[in-house]
Amino acid sequence: MKSLDKHVVEDELLTELLEGILSKKDEIRSKSFKGLMRISEDQPELLYPKYDYLANLLDSDNHYQRNIAINLLANLALIDTENKFEKIFDKYFSNIDGNRTMVAGQAAINSGKIARAKPNLRTKITKRLLNLEKTHKGKHVDLIIAYTIEAFEQYFKELSNKKEILVFVKTQLESKSPKTRKLAREFLKKNEKDT
Repeated sequence: MKSLDKHVVEDELLTELLEGILSKKDEIRSKSFKGLMRISEDQPELLYPKYDYLANLLDSDNHYQRNIAINLLANLALIDTENKFEKIFDKYFSNIDGNRTMVAGQAAINSGKIARAKPNLRTKITKRLLNLEKTHKGKHVDLIIAYTIEAFEQYFKELSNKKEILVFVKTQLESKSPKTRKLAREFLKKNEKDT
């Protein structure tokens, strides 16, 4: 019996998972997303050739599809040797401005991962995050700010100008969201002494 080529099996599985994230059935979409997340974390080079396919999902009217793309593209930032993320920067971050809490929150929290992977974009990412109170159109801006604080935590130590972030986080001590207040206190306790 002839054995299957490992690359053929990988390609077929990847195709199945990429089709699965478009499924209207939650179970199929969820399993496919989990599989692709695992690949994007453990073997991102397998998924990188499908970068444009994932980036196109950022234009979807379906917020689940946008959420999936946001998470997968953030994981691929680490191996983005062709600087594809730079070309979709505005499209990616426009998800913070929308009215969907899940999508905006995931874009915010994944910003830290992208900022770590792409030091050349840190200033631009920080500026977008610091302005989200003005740009986000949804009701739960305080919750999205909690995700933003978590993102800042991921790359704060690498920044030369930390003052703006500290001022932003200090204002969150008065947030309506208990989670945001708690994260602000923890962030300041950990990072204020380093500046």
